Amino acid sequence: MAKRTFIISEIGINHNGQVDLAKKLIKASKDAGADAVKFQKRDIKLVYSKEELDKPRESPFGNTTLDQKKGLEFGKKEYKIIDNYCKKLGIIWFASAWDVNSLNFLKQFNLKYNKIASAMIIDENFLKLVAKQKKYTFISTGMSSYKHIDKAVKIFKKAKCGFELMHCVSAYPFDSKYASLNLITDMRKKYRCNIGYSGHEKSGMVVSMAAVALGATSLERHITLDRTMYGSDQSASLTPKGFADLISNVRFLEEALHGEKTKKILKIEVDVSKKLRAHIERNK
Repeated sequence: MAKRTFIISEIGINHNGQVDLAKKLIKASKDAGADAVKFQKRDIKLVYSKEELDKPRESPFGNTTLDQKKGLEFGKKEYKIIDNYCKKLGIIWFASAWDVNSLNFLKQFNLKYNKIASAMIIDENFLKLVAKQKKYTFISTGMSSYKHIDKAVKIFKKAKCGFELMHCVSAYPFDSKYASLNLITDMRKKYRCNIGYSGHEKSGMVVSMAAVALGATSLERHITLDRTMYGSDQSASLTPKGFADLISNVRFLEEALHGEKTKKILKIEVDVSKKLRAHIERNK
């Protein structure tokens, strides 16, 4: 049986603060065949400084960074709707918390997974709190070196919390020449754990497919209804059709990668072998 890649549809903040849009993205993810959808949760005043929040910033939500960040943030009311909707559709949801308050906020939904965003991998105190929950955790490794990853792995192993590293390049989007997919193999050898891939590349699905071919155990890509919509992640996202095509191709690839473990004549080759080699037998 083919080894199955766990596919995460990253909605993130592509919902643009609209629950109805979030529901459309969840439905599109489910229809495409994703295993889970993921959001992001922040306590804005913990994550951003007052100086940053006071800066002018034009957005559909107002004229400051504070307006923009508040406009993109869901609270308890919205996440209860999301929780109920995901249960109705039969799809898992979880979120990456960017601070302790957000981590505690998410507890009320009894989510199956945790996610460490690349930005948070250097916060050892935060990692310890996540690991303490004992939930299987996806750890993105963008903007980090092996020094940072070593510490994260040590924390999760010490806490006996299941985890999976995700190779990631934190640029939105990036050219495929920066993908460095060889690191999937390198990290698997170094840490002897599952390695996934969280992608933000420009090149559609080619890099993501290659990551699966290299043995990525999970695959995360952003989804959007329209890449021209407002938002910093939209241009690095796949449309519902693109996401469905990616998942379909990943499932075909899984079948192609996993089969016979030794070279031999297959049953489907026997009749062809007799036909194409008949002249050899006749001329012996």
